[in-house]
Amino acid sequence: MSEIAWVPQSCTLPTEERPLRLAEWDALFSERLTSLSRPEPLRLRLDLADGPGVEERVRDLVARESGCCSFFTFTITPGEDLIGLDIAVDPAHEPVLDALAARTAVQGQR
Repeated sequence: MSEIAWVPQSCTLPTEERPLRLAEWDALFSERLTSLSRPEPLRLRLDLADGPGVEERVRDLVARESGCCSFFTFTITPGEDLIGLDIAVDPAHEPVLDALAARTAVQGQR
């Protein structure tokens, strides 16, 4: 199974661009993830360490991801030292959120 096989067919990002986008998310999580939790089955909560340009980077990624994967709902909550990123899905896309949570946890440990 390819590492992006879990990406649902409803994603409209061209297939050849998916590894690049995935690498952008992976880099953000490996560099900035401080905690992750699953407060609800359909919601993932990430805390990212803030720094110069981080909020803009998160907002850019979220905007682009929302454009191709409309099943995600992103909420960004800037704080003093952290940027909260909530990612929610509908019940049909819970397996996608499960896969994203697992991948994020691995990247955050690097």
